[in-house]
Amino acid sequence: MGMVFIGRRLSVEEMAAVLADPTAVDELIYGDLDDEAEMPEPELDLDKSWHGIHYLLTGTAWKIGEGAGAAILGGDEIGQDGGYGPARLLDPNTVRVIATGLDAMDVETLRARFDPDAMAAADIYPAIWANGSDEFDHLMSHFTEVRRFYRAAAGNGQAVLLAIT
Repeated sequence: MGMVFIGRRLSVEEMAAVLADPTAVDELIYGDLDDEAEMPEPELDLDKSWHGIHYLLTGTAWKIGEGAGAAILGGDEIGQDGGYGPARLLDPNTVRVIATGLDAMDVETLRARFDPDAMAAADIYPAIWANGSDEFDHLMSHFTEVRRFYRAAAGNGQAVLLAIT
């Protein structure tokens, strides 16, 4: 299956509950772990494109930038390690900054950062970048989802919970 990225918008009340009891993270992300049928649909599902999008936003494999650069790997770790690290929580103010940064990103900037050879050399997950423009188009469709997700969260004053599962 591989490393899959999911995101969930949280109300202020849900954020407060997670901060008060970090074990609540698992249920918010995974639902009732004893019943696979109850796993909630994530509001953002980037599948395996998360690392490629992060690279386009930051020009790096792992550094977290400000604004849009925090959209994928930003936030404060919270809860237990789900296998690929703990989930990360972004408060409503950070979500607004990220949404503004994503809105300022244009296709030309992202296309200029799309360098399959550099992405392969940086071990950007998954190792599919040799397909060139097809992969860029795939990343752009997911980038549009990321922007829409953060716009909605910012517009509703919500926090965001991110996880790689």
